[in-house]
Amino acid sequence: MKARYRIAGIGILVILLALIRYFQESLFYDPLLQFFASDYLQGETPHFETTGLLINVFYRFLLNSVISLAIIYIAFMDGNILKFSFFLYLILFGIGFPVFMFLIFTIENNNFLALFYVRRFLIHPIFVIILLPAFYYYRLNTRKTNKVERFSRKI
Repeated sequence: MKARYRIAGIGILVILLALIRYFQESLFYDPLLQFFASDYLQGETPHFETTGLLINVFYRFLLNSVISLAIIYIAFMDGNILKFSFFLYLILFGIGFPVFMFLIFTIENNNFLALFYVRRFLIHPIFVIILLPAFYYYRLNTRKTNKVERFSRKI
């Protein structure tokens, strides 16, 4: 795939991520948005439907993950990197979602910050921002190693 098409594809996917963020209040049930936007340390927790909140956090994580995995695939066009990223996302969800559920069910004033950050890591595409430079660095090191090996074989 030509570089300009890859850049255009990644741009479209980034715009999709931005649209999810922009329309988050109308797309997802999340009473914690307003709660954390206000002075949450002084206030009480909002009343929310736990099942609806958990389903919407899962749905948002799924949407962001699919788009993020598409960005990673288009950027590197490598099935192994895509599989590895998919398993990393599974591990993130496998650890983060139960922690989020625990914090939701045991919400107290001293858990607000932990709830805020775990929720943020689940509902925002932060992982793609970490993975893209990591895989780029990996790809650069792999190319340098291959060049050195080819050069040493010629000698």
